Amino acid sequence: MNSPGYKAKLEQQKASSGLKDAVVTGEGELGGIPVVVGVMSFDFFSGSMGSVVGEKVTRAIELAAAKKLPLLLFSTSGGARMQESILSLMQMAKTSAALAKFQQEGGLFISVFTDPTLGGVSASFASLGDYILAEPGAIVGFAGRIVIEQTIRQKLPDNFQTAEFNLKHGQLDKVVHRKDMKAFLTKLLDMHVAGGASDGQ
Repeated sequence: MNSPGYKAKLEQQKASSGLKDAVVTGEGELGGIPVVVGVMSFDFFSGSMGSVVGEKVTRAIELAAAKKLPLLLFSTSGGARMQESILSLMQMAKTSAALAKFQQEGGLFISVFTDPTLGGVSASFASLGDYILAEPGAIVGFAGRIVIEQTIRQKLPDNFQTAEFNLKHGQLDKVVHRKDMKAFLTKLLDMHVAGGASDGQ
């Protein structure tokens, strides 16, 4: 992580966003059901995933596994943090491996895409949910629209990479408006907790 000026940029991002990095994790309750939650913020380095984000997401997964709690992750990201080079890209495998173990042990993972979620985050943990939801109009994909059009030399549909486009093409389970999200997530949790899914049964 010897990118020129990176440390100064991190301090600037901390000051402007009020955050220590691009994700906040913790425990709480939703509809009276204990959960582990992670929420990404685009305000910190465009929600880019570096080693800190990968470590915090991995620890949230491991905490959910240890306590046998459902895991909820709300994602937004511009992609991998290029200032961290290979260390950033390694977080894709790290988080995905932790999730694979969590899900093999019966853990419930609900992933929610917010606008936008691109690059390494969309190509790793955010797309591995037992349920994958998105807010209306959220842009979800790997490479950006311009890059894809220049690569394939074709014009893409106007709604390409929107939540609705992804839902139509089988990449999402449901598009849920933010005002309805709490009630919808509570129903999902109720169904699984009652069925024992969150207890690894």
